[in-house]
Amino acid sequence: MRHFGTVIAILHSVLKITVDKKPKELTLKLEGRVAGPWVAEFNRTWHSLAPSLDSKKLTVDLRGVTQMGREAQRLLAEIYAVTGAEFQTNSLEIEFYVQEAMRDHPRNEKRGA
Repeated sequence: MRHFGTVIAILHSVLKITVDKKPKELTLKLEGRVAGPWVAEFNRTWHSLAPSLDSKKLTVDLRGVTQMGREAQRLLAEIYAVTGAEFQTNSLEIEFYVQEAMRDHPRNEKRGA
């Protein structure tokens, strides 16, 4: 297995954020717990990357997330509002947070949600 991208933060082995930059897309991969103080690191990473997105497609890979809190949901809502990001999930709990973050956003009317 090959690892691509740059590890932005490993905080006490609880949250790992990896950024994979390609010419037309950027993937933000989160692994571990995205709740409590770890949301601040996610927020810092997001705000450091946002100015460089331009017209790149943003994918937020949440398949490695084990726990998420409401603060993280609000941050997902912000990311979605700004970028229309694609969120990848593989658990019902994380999918719930993603759906709640995207709910009532005008972009969803275009998607037929």
